[in-house]
Amino acid sequence: MENVIYALIPITALSIPIVAILANPLKRLIALQERKVELAATTAGEAAAQYAAKIERLEARVQVLERIATDKGTALSAEIESLRLPPLN
Repeated sequence: MENVIYALIPITALSIPIVAILANPLKRLIALQERKVELAATTAGEAAAQYAAKIERLEARVQVLERIATDKGTALSAEIESLRLPPLN
């Protein structure tokens, strides 16, 4: 049993630096993935802001159209009726 423990000491001593060396590329890969997620979030945020601005412009246009349709609806109808030719008898 003691021989097994003595055999594990050098294996453990050698495995620590090997794990440390192999962990470095893994850290870089994780950092790269985090950067990709940050860029995707930034891009999505910018697109959302552009869509929000576009929606605001469209809502403003719809409000103008609604105002035109409701404010002048009765006057427009009367004007159209007055432009009709009187029936020929």
